[in-house]
Amino acid sequence: MGEILDIKNKADIDTSLPLISIIGRPNVGKSTLFNRLIGERRAIVDPTPGVTRDPIPSRYLLGNHPVTLVDSGGVKLEKEGLDFAVTDKSLSLLEISDLILFVLECTDLTGEDMMLLETLRPYVDKTVLVINKVDDRTRDDLVWNYYSYGYQRVVGISAAHGLGIEELEDTMLGMLSLERLEEEPEEIERIKIAILGKPNTGKSTLTNLLTGRDISIVSDIAGTTRDVMRGTFEYKGTDYTVLDTAGIRRKSKVEEDVEYYSVNRAIKTIDEADVVLLLVDIKEGLAEQDKKIASLIVRRGKGIVLVLNKVDLLNGTPNEIEAIKDRVRFLFPILNFAPIVTISALESDGVAKMLDTVWAVWKQLNKRVDTAALNDALKEWTSSYEIPRASDGYFKILYGTQVSVTPVRFLLFVNRIKGFPETYLQYIKNRMRKDMGFSYVPIEINLRERRRNPSLNEKGPSKDQVAAERIVKRSVSQNKKKGISNKPGGKARIGKERERAEKIVRNRKQRKK
Repeated sequence: MGEILDIKNKADIDTSLPLISIIGRPNVGKSTLFNRLIGERRAIVDPTPGVTRDPIPSRYLLGNHPVTLVDSGGVKLEKEGLDFAVTDKSLSLLEISDLILFVLECTDLTGEDMMLLETLRPYVDKTVLVINKVDDRTRDDLVWNYYSYGYQRVVGISAAHGLGIEELEDTMLGMLSLERLEEEPEEIERIKIAILGKPNTGKSTLTNLLTGRDISIVSDIAGTTRDVMRGTFEYKGTDYTVLDTAGIRRKSKVEEDVEYYSVNRAIKTIDEADVVLLLVDIKEGLAEQDKKIASLIVRRGKGIVLVLNKVDLLNGTPNEIEAIKDRVRFLFPILNFAPIVTISALESDGVAKMLDTVWAVWKQLNKRVDTAALNDALKEWTSSYEIPRASDGYFKILYGTQVSVTPVRFLLFVNRIKGFPETYLQYIKNRMRKDMGFSYVPIEINLRERRRNPSLNEKGPSKDQVAAERIVKRSVSQNKKKGISNKPGGKARIGKERERAEKIVRNRKQRKK
């Protein structure tokens, strides 16, 4: 039996906002239109039919009104494999949508298009026929042909070039009884969780559990998830967004162009996330690819929780879980700070503890240390363990300050950077984690050499030079009285006097030795 999760508002698609769905057959330009409207490349665009599989929801500002826009997978007549699930998910959007954008090509109607024209007929009052690929004026007349199918609203566009988009938005505003607003509304802040890992580690199962709905198609076929899937939920009064990503495989195994884009998109979600759940199949164990993902997360300063999934498959040997955790620590030295949790996404065991850990990591990522408190701590740390000296001098930390949260970065001002011991910086990081409450998050420490006033750094003349100048001045003064300095060769004579004076000083110094 799985635990009861205190999750509310479990929905993959925010139906509290007006919901606009993009429907159509494969490769008709749905994802291109979706990316055009939201203003970013969220959905993968590729000539290969059937690239989009799961519905992709996104917050979209229509005339500065927040709405939910959904890109759906292509609907097919002849189906095989995952096509059944993709088509069912796409058609399930029709009933819940407030507005449907039915995308067709201006140059061609297929059997799938004709089937959809009939399927959408009960929803004609909330449907816009969006005739795509009207890339030049010679194709404008083709749009008129589509009025014969009995749909009142027909708009010709070119999603690739942005033509007709403003007219389409005006049509949508009118259908939803909205007027354009001058200012954008504020977006609700949520903790963003990215779920990363190798294929078939249970990422989509966990995403569906958290959101309470099947936002990602679950299959034993590796690479089922291609786009980054999003869902929202509330846990213990905090709003979360979960990002389900494509499984990241080694480059040598990434063969399809589409999967190449999927993997790159998954890696980019690290930048968007606050906390990354690195999912590992507890039976298969760790792989080199997991280490590479982990190093990417740490370099970007993101929070990370190691999630060992499928704990339900263990045979129950005493201390088996502890032994696995010890092995993870041994193989993942770069993640010696990261918390480890064990779960069964299939049976919902351990997921509440995982979410509590995500919250704790997020709090540490946003923790800020007062500068005075930091410098008091630095004095104590450097006193208890002095910085090792180098052969050419000593090192000193003058003072420090925290420069950012999420990621957590500190700046230490030192007397000199060159050769500063890396092991001592690791010591400072460990003390920061232990004494300042950063036990679960990566810490970055940068050094800066404190620059003194240039005049203070310039060395004055040596004692020998001062003594020599005194002798020269006395000699020059005597020569002036005799008028020698104004005669030809006088300046050369003074130069020789200076050389003679410096020699006298050097000889005096040698006699003293």
